[in-house]
Amino acid sequence: QLQLVESGGGLVQPGGSLRLSCAVSGFTLDNYAIGWFRQAPGKEREGVSCITRSGLGTKYADSVKGRFTISRDSAKNTVYLQMASLKPEDTAIYYCAASRVWTLSRLCRSDGFSFWGQGTQVTVSS
Repeated sequence: QLQLVESGGGLVQPGGSLRLSCAVSGFTLDNYAIGWFRQAPGKEREGVSCITRSGLGTKYADSVKGRFTISRDSAKNTVYLQMASLKPEDTAIYYCAASRVWTLSRLCRSDGFSFWGQGTQVTVSS
């Protein structure tokens, strides 16, 4: 059974850092692109960052460029989202998702991502 499980969320002060993990099982990570998405209360889900199957290509939302870094470790079947210089507007539920069709020619958006985790809450507040 294909499964994605997010972890690492929590409460952090503005300017702080968190590392989210997306542990996958039931499929070979190398066959899928992975994306991180977030949804804040009352807002639509938005793409935060996506990484290709090879791990050599990445995309970031303008709002997180220079602050967030996506990476993947095939040996551990895990994808990470390192978040730094966090802002209150980064508060949201963060989801990871897998796609067999996403490539760098596409926008980092939820269409094309077929398999989703349950999400992890990130709250940035003093």
